[in-house]
Amino acid sequence: MKKLALHWQILIGMVLGILFGVVLLQLEWGQEQVLLKTIPASSSIEHQMIDGVLTPVEIVKPAKEVTITHARHFISNWIAPFGSIFVNLLKLIAVPLILASLIKGISDLKDIAKFRNMGIRTVLIYIATTVIAITIGLGLVNIAQPGSGVSKETIEKLSATYEGNENIAGKLATAAKQKDSGPLQALVDMIPDNAVAAMSNNSLMLQVIFFAIFLGISMLLIGEEKALPLKKFFDSLNDVVLKMVDLIMLSAPFAVFALLANVVVSADDPEVLLALLYYALTVVAGLILMIVVYCLIFALYVKKSPFWFLNKIAPAQLLAFSTSSSAATLPVTMERVEEHMGVEKEVSSFVLPVGATINMDGTSLYQAVAAVFVCQALGIDIDFAGQLTIILTALLASIGSAAVPGAGMVMLVIVLESIDFPSELLPVALALIFAVDRPLDMLRTTVNVTGDATVASVVAKSLGKFGEPHVENWDDHLDDVTS
Repeated sequence: MKKLALHWQILIGMVLGILFGVVLLQLEWGQEQVLLKTIPASSSIEHQMIDGVLTPVEIVKPAKEVTITHARHFISNWIAPFGSIFVNLLKLIAVPLILASLIKGISDLKDIAKFRNMGIRTVLIYIATTVIAITIGLGLVNIAQPGSGVSKETIEKLSATYEGNENIAGKLATAAKQKDSGPLQALVDMIPDNAVAAMSNNSLMLQVIFFAIFLGISMLLIGEEKALPLKKFFDSLNDVVLKMVDLIMLSAPFAVFALLANVVVSADDPEVLLALLYYALTVVAGLILMIVVYCLIFALYVKKSPFWFLNKIAPAQLLAFSTSSSAATLPVTMERVEEHMGVEKEVSSFVLPVGATINMDGTSLYQAVAAVFVCQALGIDIDFAGQLTIILTALLASIGSAAVPGAGMVMLVIVLESIDFPSELLPVALALIFAVDRPLDMLRTTVNVTGDATVASVVAKSLGKFGEPHVENWDDHLDDVTS
C-alpha cells in the first residue's frame, strides 16, 4: 500500500484537531468554567485633572476571578504540550541547521563574487515582493472599506474586553523600545559580540547568519586545503541535522492536531469575531492574491507548474499555519526546497534563513490593511502621502521584525506611529484587531514561508542552481545500523 503523502497526513491532523476542539466546546462539561486564579483587590494613586487642578485620586480595583472553560483547561494541560514539544524540537535544530548549511553553501562556492551576486539578487527580490504585498493590501482595504462598517458599540466592547490585556501592553512596550532606537541600530544589532550567546537565542537569527557568512568567507580565504577539516565537520553536521528534520517530521500530524485543538478552544468570543469578519476577509483576500502572485512568478521564471510548487512546499505551509512562526518552520522549509524541489544548498542555505528573518510579505500586507482599517473604524482620515508612508514603514519594519508569533502587532504599532496616529488611541487600535490576530497570524506566516520558497527558487534559477529533486527519507540507512 502506498504511503500517504506527508502534507495529507498533516492536513488530516489539522482537521481532526479542529473537530476535536469544536466537539469538546459543544459538550456541557467542556463549557463549564474552571477557576484558574484569583487576583486580589488593589488600589493605586493616579493624578487626574479636576477643575483645572492636577489632583491625586485613589483608583480601587476589586478582586477578580480568572476562569477558563473545562475544554480549554483540559487541552492546555494534556494536549497542547505535545504541540509545544514539536515546535521546540524544530527551534532546537534551527540554529545548527543555519550554521551548518550556510557555511557549507558558502565554502562550496569557491568564489566570493558568486556569493555577492546571490546576496544582491536575494535582497532586491525580497524588497520587490514586499512592496507588491503592501500595495495589494492598501488597494484592497481602500476598495473594501472594512472599517466603515464597525459600530461605536463594537469599538467600546472591544476596548473594554482587552483593557489592561498583558499581550497588548507588551506589544506597545516592545514597539516603543524599537522606536527609541537610532537609525542604524538594526545594523548594530546584526553584529554579535558573542557568537555562542547569539546561537543560544533563536530571536538573534541575523547575528547567527552574519557569523556563519563571516566564517564561510574566511574559510574560502585561507585556501581549500587548510579549510578542509572544518568543511568536513560542517558537511557532516548538515547531514545529521537534516536527518533530525526527517525524524521530527514523523510526529508532525500529531503535533498539528494538538496545536489546532488548542487554537480552537482558545478562540475569542464568536460575536466579537463576527463583528471583525469583514476586516478579516479583506486580509485573507489579500493573502490569497499574494499566493497567486508567487505562483505566477514561479511559473513565468522557473518555468515549472505552480501546482507542482504548491504540492512540494505544502508540508512547510501547513506547519507555518499551525505554528505561526517562520523561524520554527525554517528547518522544514529548507528540507522541502532542497530535497523535494531541487534548489541547490548553496542557494537555499543563504536565501531561506535571510528570508525567515527579513522577508515578511504576508505580515507586511496585513500591516497595510490593519493600519487603514483602524483609521477607518476610528474616523481618522489618512491621505495618499500617509499611505505612501505606510508602504515605506511596513517595508522597513518587516526587515527588523522577529520571525515569531505576534511580531505583526509590534510592526503595526510602528506603522501607525509613522502616520501620526494618536498615541492615546493605540491600545484601542490593537484591541480592534486583537481578537482575530491569531488566525490571521497563522495565515500570513503561511504566505511568508511561501514567499521565501519562491524567492529561493527564482534566485537558484537565475544562477543555474535549480536542479533535480533528491529526496532522502528518515530510514534510508536504517539497515546499516540494525541487524
